[in-house]
Amino acid sequence: MDQAPGSPDTPAAAGGTPGCYRHPERETGVRCARCERPICPDCMVSASVGFQCPDCVKGTSGNGQAPYASRPRTIAGGTVAADPHLITKILLGLNLAVFVAVLVVGDRLVDELALVGEWPPPPYYVPTEGVAEGQWYRLLTAVFLHQAPWHIAFNMLGLWWLGGPLEAALGRVRYLALYLLSGLGGSALTYWLAGSGQPSLGASGAIFGLLGATAVLMRRMNYDMRPVIVLLVLNLVFTFTWANIAWQAHIGGLVVGAAVAYGMVHAPRERRALVQRVTCLVALLAIVAVVWIRTLQLTG
Repeated sequence: MDQAPGSPDTPAAAGGTPGCYRHPERETGVRCARCERPICPDCMVSASVGFQCPDCVKGTSGNGQAPYASRPRTIAGGTVAADPHLITKILLGLNLAVFVAVLVVGDRLVDELALVGEWPPPPYYVPTEGVAEGQWYRLLTAVFLHQAPWHIAFNMLGLWWLGGPLEAALGRVRYLALYLLSGLGGSALTYWLAGSGQPSLGASGAIFGLLGATAVLMRRMNYDMRPVIVLLVLNLVFTFTWANIAWQAHIGGLVVGAAVAYGMVHAPRERRALVQRVTCLVALLAIVAVVWIRTLQLTG
């Protein structure tokens, strides 16, 4: 059966590797970041994330539709924004603002916002505060809370290096959902596995979620995986060898971030929005279930 040259399913020139939609005899493993058609080196046009085909660059989809019918989209289906790093900048600002507030107010603010299961811990007194006592907001506020300068410096560098490219690749709404779910995933696993009176704080869970999402995205774009694998291994080594690090937050954020990113970038185009929403909902429900089970353990 014949296919139009612009079809995203252009058959391979030989074997299983697809051929360029404009030059079918040239095998390629790279696809347009917008329309996902295979493109060879001569047809690749460098974009903010990945490569685009000549038709998408010209403002058409190659199927005769008007430009407005094929507006620029990210690989995950998000709208291409004029400032692709806006949400990353806002998240940086929020983290820095809370850090300055901690410097001004002191430990009292840390006590109010840090993640803690219940305090005071048994058997000394009856607990009066903590997630188990109904202060669920701590699961989120702890993600934006830092006390040590080195701590916020490392996390904000990671947010800038990893967050900017991810925001450009996913779009603002999807990127924000990924960040928040990763942070909550790290908090949930910490709440479940750490001691009930052990406080935890920092954006590390969310940053590890961005790291996991970066690995998923690079695999999806057929990029060289070695740099991100090395970075991931180094961070995991630090996680389990440095003192006073909540490894639960790192692992929880990494797992949730990778899972959510996988659902976002591998969702089929015809059901992309539905699959992405379901992925985020399932991740959120899993987080709520972990928190609920741990709360029953502490209060039962």
